Amino acid sequence: MKYLDLIKAALWGGQATWPEEETEQLMRLNAQQGTGALVYPMALEQTDLSAQTRAQMKGVCVQIMQQQTKLQYTLAVAWNALEQAGIHGVLLKGAGLAAFYPEPQRRSWGDVDIFAGKEQYHAACAALRAAFPEALTFDEELEHYKHYNLIADGVSIELHRVTVSLQHPLDARRYAQMERIGMEQAERMVIDGLEVRVPEPTFNMLFVFLHAWEHMISGGANVRQLCDVALMMHRYADRIDRVRFKRWLKALYLDEVWEIYACIAVNDLGLPQEEALSYTEQAAERAEQMMADLLKGAEATGHKEEAKPVRNRWVRKYKTMKERFETAQRIKRYSPSYARHMNLTTILHGAGRLFAKDRRWE
Repeated sequence: MKYLDLIKAALWGGQATWPEEETEQLMRLNAQQGTGALVYPMALEQTDLSAQTRAQMKGVCVQIMQQQTKLQYTLAVAWNALEQAGIHGVLLKGAGLAAFYPEPQRRSWGDVDIFAGKEQYHAACAALRAAFPEALTFDEELEHYKHYNLIADGVSIELHRVTVSLQHPLDARRYAQMERIGMEQAERMVIDGLEVRVPEPTFNMLFVFLHAWEHMISGGANVRQLCDVALMMHRYADRIDRVRFKRWLKALYLDEVWEIYACIAVNDLGLPQEEALSYTEQAAERAEQMMADLLKGAEATGHKEEAKPVRNRWVRKYKTMKERFETAQRIKRYSPSYARHMNLTTILHGAGRLFAKDRRWE
């Protein structure tokens, strides 16, 4: 498909031509998949594009560049505020992932994510409120939330207690140990003159994959997230502890799912096979299904508009459980083993929520 040819050329420096007659479809796909900033600078090097197409591409690039300038400024203010408060955060996703791209500005990002951890969480929230006194805030600092949110001058800042919120109690305990390793061994990185910390490579690979998979489950995944996974495998090829990574995947019931992502990285996105962790052609059919669903858009990946709130608690519980079982059925076509794990998790988590003493967070 021409769209994927363009993606591969943009990631690895190959050649691909933008066909003018397919502009409408390609523009739609790039907007849908979050890859405009990646593809358009390369496409603009062509001399035979129409003035209208060039103007559309330049408009998207300028908008993304302006947004990233604001994001970089907000990140610097937030990071320095935490450091001055004695809080040592770790940068997640966003600007840290952009560093893996051929040119950082060609990986768009929409918010600022910083991990503070459970011990520093409340102090970090207070430090950010002080740094952005005019910011809009929502969500309480409850222990059940994954992160605390502020919106400062239109930029969303997510301050994380945990990097991923897993509902199965055993998954949560296992992942907490993995997260501790990733954060205790965080590495220094300089982004646009700002010195930050990013997670240790093996854990960072796991987290970025899990984040992409979370979006796949919720129906909000896109090709840009798959590009993140592929480029991280490429840049960390000699640094990821492959034995530990496989052990972690198996512990979280995600080894079958990972094979799909590795297969997509190689077969669709052009990652050299020798750099792919746990690559197997046995996952090719399932990988084709996932990529086809992604390119069809939100409807094919199970995305649903937010429903009106239901007041009756029992009806709400029933609807939530029903939706989660339906999601597991959709996920079954990619990974039957993970779908079974999802069903068990739904039952366990639902029972825990049903009898929880503190339900203010529902």
